[in-house]
Amino acid sequence: MQLLLIRHAKAEAYAASDSERVLTPKGIAQSRRVGEFLKANDLIPDLTIASPYARARQTAEVFCETSGAESPIIASWLGCGMRPASAMRELVAYAEFQRVAVVGHEPDFSYLAEWLLDSHTGGIHVRKASVILFSSVSPPVQSAYLEMMVPVACMG
Repeated sequence: MQLLLIRHAKAEAYAASDSERVLTPKGIAQSRRVGEFLKANDLIPDLTIASPYARARQTAEVFCETSGAESPIIASWLGCGMRPASAMRELVAYAEFQRVAVVGHEPDFSYLAEWLLDSHTGGIHVRKASVILFSSVSPPVQSAYLEMMVPVACMG
């Protein structure tokens, strides 16, 4: 499986609760750029799974619509605080898909990327609306190849 990690786009700073923070106009534009990037580079996911937090859900909805991907499914395990091993156990259920995108949060995605690469240096930081592509992902095994990491500012 190919695994796309897509961090949510820019969200408002405050809301009634952290889970209710929605995208700013800049965040919506970033999400569209992610969708355009995925489409232009033939990276449209077969399945998109998003955190239930408003900012991640909106990011997924916008880039799916822009790229022509199917609407995202929402999964509580992608909420803030996701752990790499538990994420991989959850992804086993989607092993039949060739390319899966997950939309979530920091520092969860940095931890997952480092875990997949068996890195212990803490040297990965996932910027808002970034796309990271891993290949040869076989959940629940801790192993993958990093194919690319593209921040939204480099998407054109």
